[in-house]
Amino acid sequence: MSGLRLWFTASRPRTLPAAIAPVLVGTAAAVQTSGGDMRWLTFVAALVGSIFIQIGTNLSNDYSDARRGADTMDRLGPLRVTSAGLVAPRRVLTAAWLAFGVSIICGAYLIYEAGWVILAVGFASILAGVLYTGGPKPYGYAGLGEVFVFLFFGLVAVNGAFYVQLEELGWLPFGLSISVGLLATAILVVNNFRDMETDRRAGKNTLAVKMGRKATRRLYLAMIAGTFLLVPVLLALLDGPWLALLSLLAIPFAVGPTRAVTGKVDGPALNGALAGTGLLLAAFGIFCTLGLLLAS
Repeated sequence: MSGLRLWFTASRPRTLPAAIAPVLVGTAAAVQTSGGDMRWLTFVAALVGSIFIQIGTNLSNDYSDARRGADTMDRLGPLRVTSAGLVAPRRVLTAAWLAFGVSIICGAYLIYEAGWVILAVGFASILAGVLYTGGPKPYGYAGLGEVFVFLFFGLVAVNGAFYVQLEELGWLPFGLSISVGLLATAILVVNNFRDMETDRRAGKNTLAVKMGRKATRRLYLAMIAGTFLLVPVLLALLDGPWLALLSLLAIPFAVGPTRAVTGKVDGPALNGALAGTGLLLAAFGIFCTLGLLLAS
């Protein structure tokens, strides 16, 4: 592969909706709450920072999993550049820190705009990305990856994007952050469901390894169902903008990945389910954002 395509593959583009959708939803919730006001440069900084935290996390994961022997050539998932010997481990690690460096630059601007609380949020997000599979006791190897994805790509990202716009918090973004977090976590659930056997052999005790196939399937379905059931309940409780129900237009995007997860287990099908879950999150984020902006 060419150098550009190689690094594009290493960044794991199928996972990037988990970085983009929360910022879109949180910003749109802020615009709706404020009646149409928006800090455009703050939005761009939050979006770029979130994307590069995700890329840095993916590259760090690529490096650390290869070192620990979790990414072997018999895995069912897409190519990992470190374990495949396509990029030297030190270069992958350097690229990870360069990606985190971009996010730090964006964070510096956000601190200037919204205060020092953003420093703590940014530091915790980067630390969580590194320690997912790195460090002496990576939490991704102890079945806690889903908890941290839900926390950082759901609650923290959506409410953080809302906060840097208005410098306050609200119940609407908090409720929507749960739905976004469930879908972001579902991406990891599919990933770990696919890699159960190779992870087990490598001693990577993900939640899927601990729960088994049947329970992991149920968890995935519950996350998808919970995402869409929560939205109308939230809007009813908060007397929120009903145009946010446009997010339910994303439901058809759930059909393909749920069929793959509940059907025959093979690499291509589950790789498709992973991509499909990312697309589902992207569709949910776009439709929800559109609804909130129309209601502003």
